[in-house]
Amino acid sequence: MAKDYYHTLGIPKTSTKEEIRSAYKKLAKKFHPDINKDPNASEKFKEINEAASILADDQKREEYDRFGTVGGPGGMGGAGGAGADFSGFDSSNFGFDTGSFGEEFDFGDIFDAFTGGGLSGFGRRGGGRRQGHRGNDLRYDMEITLEEAAKGTETQIHITKLEECRKCGGSGAEDPNSEVSCPSCNGTGRATRTQRTPFGIFQTTTVCPKCHGEGRIIETPCRECHGEGRARASKKLTVKIPAGVDDSTRLRVSGEGEAGQKGGGQGDLYVFIRVKPHRLFERKGDDLHLEVPISYTQAALGDTIEVPTLDGSAKLKIPPGTQTNTIFRMAGKGIPHLNSHGEGSENVKVVVETPKKLSRKQRELLEELAKESGPDSKPNEGFFSKILGSR
Repeated sequence: MAKDYYHTLGIPKTSTKEEIRSAYKKLAKKFHPDINKDPNASEKFKEINEAASILADDQKREEYDRFGTVGGPGGMGGAGGAGADFSGFDSSNFGFDTGSFGEEFDFGDIFDAFTGGGLSGFGRRGGGRRQGHRGNDLRYDMEITLEEAAKGTETQIHITKLEECRKCGGSGAEDPNSEVSCPSCNGTGRATRTQRTPFGIFQTTTVCPKCHGEGRIIETPCRECHGEGRARASKKLTVKIPAGVDDSTRLRVSGEGEAGQKGGGQGDLYVFIRVKPHRLFERKGDDLHLEVPISYTQAALGDTIEVPTLDGSAKLKIPPGTQTNTIFRMAGKGIPHLNSHGEGSENVKVVVETPKKLSRKQRELLEELAKESGPDSKPNEGFFSKILGSR
């Protein structure tokens, strides 16, 4: 029974080549065996290719429309017939975008697999030299002081990395004439294997094992880099650390990673920051925390004291009657906000120190003060009895 190729592609007989192409692209994407795991997908895919190979060729389509078959009695049996031609199709319009299969899908290879490679004008992409590989990113761990983190700094570092070979300029060849077209694949970068099966002739295309898909080989490798195109070298860099960085801040130095291969781009250098612990300050976000001891007379009478800051020192007023562990906030004395305006605060916690030993004179004065103060000198006296009595 004659096959209905129009029905296979789901199009009317009046369809243009553009409509045939669109229908084929949609169905091939749906039923390709590598994508569709249905057991019948492979057979359906063959039917789609057979229909497209006939309807895309003006002569075969005319014969099919007149006689319901192609190639005389019994027909050609589909896309396996010799001379199937897609010259009227623009092969660049058949690739799926990278969002479909994770990489661009080459329909030239699909037709090679099912037709024995007889599709003229259906050009393959990817032949010849492949795109170079981008160089590796590098990591450098740097330790700085809290003062450097607050003010920013500029420092020099030394790194060892793979750089483009100075002798061969990254080509890997001793001289330009050392790089020639691969004789195994004739510069295409692909190796094709043909296999006869009960279903017809199948062709599979893989990366050329001799040139690894490059399309060219180096007869005389560079003596400096041994054909790699890259050589290890030491480099000194100046790195600017912005004010406000903290532990685990990652700074990106563009293009200072390793060199790429075969013209691929440079990698990047990532500098990871670690801030050393400070002997006085504890950092929390962009705020600094500090404990300062004061005497009980300073707490009782009030005073103005000098406290350390990252810039030196500053005056802090202690009001009379200050209790121990009171925290005073000094705005703008903390760490600058990274990549924005403003600074954190310095939070000073005062701790009232009670003397362990008193001179005779000090003891007499305190005893006299206690007598004059009356009940206020013993705030805990009767504390628990008052609580229990209120129940």
